[in-house]
Amino acid sequence: MPQYQFQAEVQPEYLPEQSAPGRGIHSFAYTITVTNTGSVTAQLIARHWVIVDAGGHVEEVKGLGVVGQQPLLRPGESFRYTSGCRLRTASGTMHGSFFCVAEDGERFECPVALFVLEADGPAGGNPGAPTHRVLH
Repeated sequence: MPQYQFQAEVQPEYLPEQSAPGRGIHSFAYTITVTNTGSVTAQLIARHWVIVDAGGHVEEVKGLGVVGQQPLLRPGESFRYTSGCRLRTASGTMHGSFFCVAEDGERFECPVALFVLEADGPAGGNPGAPTHRVLH
């Protein structure tokens, strides 16, 4: 019986050189590796992201492909790409999914689990810094 499954791994990164915290601009990159863990060749067709900043502002992003491509992955193959987003706050979250179609026409989704975008702390540009903010 065919298995239709992609798996996504995410590595977020804060981009201090592209950020202007005083103007409410916090830039992040995220590198995603999508792997076909199923048994059927399939293509990533579209993406859907839900981006939430620490202030509760929600942005949804939907579109065809990723970075202008719709990769076709055989079982065991991976596709890696880097993209980015900007938040109004120094932290937030992203989660979403990829819409995929197998070579036999079967449609399926690849969920992308919630991940944290954080300007301070381990994922930010200042490893070892406290992950809380002190307001004066």
